[in-house]
Amino acid sequence: MYRYLNIERKREPCVNTDKQSVSLSGLISLFTVYLAWGSTYLAIRVAVRDGSGIEPFTLGASRTLVASIVLITIAFLMRKRIRPTKQEIYTLAISGGLLWLGGNGMVNWAEQYIDSGLTALLVGTLPIMVATMEAILDRKPPGLLMTVSLLIGFAGLGTLVWPILRLGTHAHTLAVIALIIGPISWGAGSILLARRPVDMHPLAISGYQQAFGSLFFWSVALILGEPMMNPSPDAWLAWSYLLIVGSLVAMTAYMIALKQLPTSLVMTYPYVNPVIAVFLGWLLLKEDITIWTMAGAVLILTGVAGVFRAKGRGETRKG
Repeated sequence: MYRYLNIERKREPCVNTDKQSVSLSGLISLFTVYLAWGSTYLAIRVAVRDGSGIEPFTLGASRTLVASIVLITIAFLMRKRIRPTKQEIYTLAISGGLLWLGGNGMVNWAEQYIDSGLTALLVGTLPIMVATMEAILDRKPPGLLMTVSLLIGFAGLGTLVWPILRLGTHAHTLAVIALIIGPISWGAGSILLARRPVDMHPLAISGYQQAFGSLFFWSVALILGEPMMNPSPDAWLAWSYLLIVGSLVAMTAYMIALKQLPTSLVMTYPYVNPVIAVFLGWLLLKEDITIWTMAGAVLILTGVAGVFRAKGRGETRKG
């Protein structure tokens, strides 16, 4: 999965590079991605808050287990290759662990203590984290625009977390740390897959990554002694939403959007998703929107926009 990324990768034949081609079904798919991935933070918050009956790593384990079965089955019915090579298994296992246990798992755990909107904004720093890691891995200093964009993005990160670190509890501080580790882990998994590409259909790749992610999730849940799921009605609805809309519908819509729309248009979702998440958290869960939230959001989104613009100018690694 390439959520929140614009790193160089093997280009799939389905990606539309015609900048003039915009279809209605493609736009509907893109708006579906906006709403689906923007609302998953709200669903996670509902699923793991006090009294929900679902623990964070059990949430990830159960969701990814079912999604992996569905995705691999669909790939099989589409007559795509679903048997990975030994080397591909290593790549899928490591990237799956980094993406799901390290990335999504940190979000699940942190949202026990942190609002969904703030979580989305912190996770929205992912392109900034990826650009930083790529510059380190390639031993190539970023250009001026990239450097300024990274500084602005990290300033936004600091603006968001400062009130929590200053006034929050120990649990809130740990949650902030988890939400910094999460994007780093997700970015590392995505960079690994981009630099060691697996020659399989995206549905099969995502299915195997979630399968391995589920295995790691269950292992952590067992080590921590998380109880079996006993979800409240709201938590059960949130779990179902994460599976059906967050994992299956959104992934399909994303692939359609990439096929029918210019890639530059599809890659607007990292700007839109956090805004939707903040709005839904305020509307449905009465989460506060402070001046710190607004300032941090503006800085982070400005930094992300600059990172993408710098990549478009070629200030990053070339293939």
